[in-house]
Amino acid sequence: MSKFIGDWGSQLKSYNKNVRLFLLASFLVNVGMGIFMIIYNYYIRELGYDDQVNGKVIAMTAMASAIFLLPAGLMSDKVGRKKVILVGAIFASVTMLLRSYLEAESLLLVSAFATGIFMSFIQVSSIPLLAENSTEKQRVHLFSFNFALIMVANVVGNALGGTLSDVLQALFSLSALWSVRITLLVGSVFFFTSLIPIMKINEERKLKTEKTGASSFKNIFKTQKSGLKMIALFAIAQLIIGFGSGLVIPYLNIYFTDRFEISKSLVGIILSLGQAMTAVAFMIGPAVVKRFGEVRAVVILQLASLPFLLLTAYTENLWLAVIGFLFRQALMNAGNPIQMSLMMRSVDDSIKGLANSVGQMVFQLGWAVMGPVSMTLVMMYGAYYGYAIVFTITGCLYLIGSIYFYLVFRKVK
Repeated sequence: MSKFIGDWGSQLKSYNKNVRLFLLASFLVNVGMGIFMIIYNYYIRELGYDDQVNGKVIAMTAMASAIFLLPAGLMSDKVGRKKVILVGAIFASVTMLLRSYLEAESLLLVSAFATGIFMSFIQVSSIPLLAENSTEKQRVHLFSFNFALIMVANVVGNALGGTLSDVLQALFSLSALWSVRITLLVGSVFFFTSLIPIMKINEERKLKTEKTGASSFKNIFKTQKSGLKMIALFAIAQLIIGFGSGLVIPYLNIYFTDRFEISKSLVGIILSLGQAMTAVAFMIGPAVVKRFGEVRAVVILQLASLPFLLLTAYTENLWLAVIGFLFRQALMNAGNPIQMSLMMRSVDDSIKGLANSVGQMVFQLGWAVMGPVSMTLVMMYGAYYGYAIVFTITGCLYLIGSIYFYLVFRKVK
């Protein structure tokens, strides 16, 4: 244990100022997102809409990300990571603020689409920025720490969002709608504060695109054929997992409320525990890599999550559902930073933004396609059989994705 702690301690001390500033910004952004993730589905319900509108909102956000991640990645490679992240954070903050007030269904969908656009700017540039400000030896630890920090931020956001809305309603006799709305405004404030550390990042461009010409599609296809092949192989894996994830992950708060009829505060605590478990799994991830290698580590972690996913799908006991959710959440997500490290090492610096954008684009496409499908199945078959069906389909997709990943990447050094 002392060796484990010492290893992480030495890693954290070695990170430069840009990395530390970005990690702070990432924490603030994801506290805000954690609040929105737990509360926004309830906000739509309090406005009087059914869960199909929830599905449409999730689909619009994911579709916008899927469309704009690729151009955002190319823009990131060309103009720099900081500029793209800053523009994304500014406008995403504004859309979050607007979404706390808007009520008309058309405006809910338009603002969700806008959020997806600007969040894609942040998502696509984050991993390349960290990669360019770290050494190859640091990256597995750094990516794991970044993902763990995101989970910790989501813990704070989920817990704060779930409890704050109930507290406002109980102590100040606010309506359910206004208690949820004020909570969303608090989430917007966290998002706005992330702008301060982002503006302090001092980026020195390392890419010599004027010599390689890698900023244009034509030259990319000429000079980066092996990198593009690797990107395509990763994209297929992400697409399969994205289809499975899009069926259940956006609606976990509604799953617990519908099947077990518990309060928003308790849902917030449960989801927070899930993020905390994932954060611990991220920190342990590098040790799993040392023992089994990157590809086997990813596959082992993903396959180990499947029994817990099925437990959550079929149990009618709240505590068994919580246990299943916690371990599925931790194990399935623990492989993400390992995959990111493998992908960043496999492609040239000039297309790191493209690689990250393609992977996230196809993942978001899965959410966009499967979000409405999930809510339709739940409305058709009810809170038990509906969720049991979508969780089972997700398990099958995760199994296919894991097998594909192993077969394709097992020989990658």
